[in-house]
Formats: sequence, C-alpha cells, structure tokens
Amino acid sequence: MREISTKDVEALLNKGKKITIIDVREVDEVKTGKIPGAISMPLGLVEFRMHELDKTKEYIIVCRSGGRSGRASQFLESYGFNVINMAGGMLAWEGKVE
Repeated sequence: MREISTKDVEALLNKGKKITIIDVREVDEVKTGKIPGAISMPLGLVEFRMHELDKTKEYIIVCRSGGRSGRASQFLESYGFNVINMAGGMLAWEGKVE
C-alpha cells in the first residue's frame, strides 16, 4: 500500500494540482471539518459506492488517524483501484479545512 504524508498532500493542493481525496470518516466526523474538495464516503459504504470511482484515476484516501483509510486503501487496491493512503489522517492535517 502506498502512502503520502499530510504535508505532501497540502503541497499538491497549494500548487493547484488536481487531486481526488476520499474521506472515509463517518458523516458526523466530516462535519467537524474536511480537506477542501474531499468526497465523503464513509468506510462502511466504500464497498457499495466503489462503482462511482474510476480505475484510471488516482485517489488519496483519508480518515481520522490513518487506520480506516489504510483498510479502505487495501480494499480498493484489491479491486484494481489506484489509491494512496494519507498517513496520520486528519489528526496530522495542518492545512485548510472546510
């Protein structure tokens, strides 16, 4: 499983890079703030919503601390998706939130 640091994700966003972030935290957790533009897809729904994703795109997976996003990344990888786990999750995120 590939990983990316919160600093690297923030740098990509600051450079205006077009990245797709999927936040696998629960809806009530996302309400406390998420990375701007992140798509909310709670971990329990990933299996049922993965048809919404494109296997030709790259996705950065985010959660609170990196555990759930790691599980989501492994699951999606097993189905052929190109995913990167954001290490440390939102607890380590120091960038903008919406």
